Amino acid sequence: MPLLPGAEPYRHRGGPVGVLLCHGFTGSPQSMRPWAEQLAAAGLTVSLPLLPGHGTRWQDMQVTRWEDWYAEVDRELRVLAEECEQVFVFALSMGGALALRLAALHGPTVSGLVLVNPSVRSDNPASVLLPVLRHLLPSVPGITDDIARPGVTEGGYDRTPLDAAWSLGKLWQEVQRRLPEVTQPVLLFRSPQDHVVSPANSELVLARISSTDVTERLCQRSFHVATLDHDAAEIFRGGLDFIRRLAPAHAAGVNRVESDDHHG
Repeated sequence: MPLLPGAEPYRHRGGPVGVLLCHGFTGSPQSMRPWAEQLAAAGLTVSLPLLPGHGTRWQDMQVTRWEDWYAEVDRELRVLAEECEQVFVFALSMGGALALRLAALHGPTVSGLVLVNPSVRSDNPASVLLPVLRHLLPSVPGITDDIARPGVTEGGYDRTPLDAAWSLGKLWQEVQRRLPEVTQPVLLFRSPQDHVVSPANSELVLARISSTDVTERLCQRSFHVATLDHDAAEIFRGGLDFIRRLAPAHAAGVNRVESDDHHG
């Protein structure tokens, strides 16, 4: 099945600090590509995988489960950990749930998390019907492109496959259980005007994780896919500052690249 334009995975071999980026449910690497390219330009080693069942057609996602999506980011994290001295995980929406599970299970292998509108719980009362509904109805209208900037698309599906949505609920339960095991530094960006994920998601993350180095920042001008929205530059800058602070050995390299950019 051919990939949708922009859904290709992205990799860049840079310096000794790596970043794994995780896209969201029914989305694709397109939602994170500008962020990945900016990190690569700053001299970092970057991996932005395409989650199984994503980036083609929604029917392909219908046969995948959360374990498949998690296995992909888990594998990429292990590859980065072999190549790099430190690895950070940056994530959007459901990618945030995957990132939190990576942090809980891999411990010190993950140096820190940057989460954008993380999704860790159901906001739809009808989700209790999913165990039955998924056998009656293959899909419902999609949740993509919640972006304030006009003319911008994230390249996601226009339908949400209900078997996959049911499995997403299982992932949320698993991640909620493991939140206290997350101890890494966390930078969390949240859009007050998010039409996909409620504020209760970020509140749950911040209340349950065991991390002591935690910062929350609001994306006042952006909707759910803030990585492609009006606040994207602030998110990208915040992510680099976060790495600079927590990976001092890399800071000199990042600063050098940025000063070269300014002179060019």
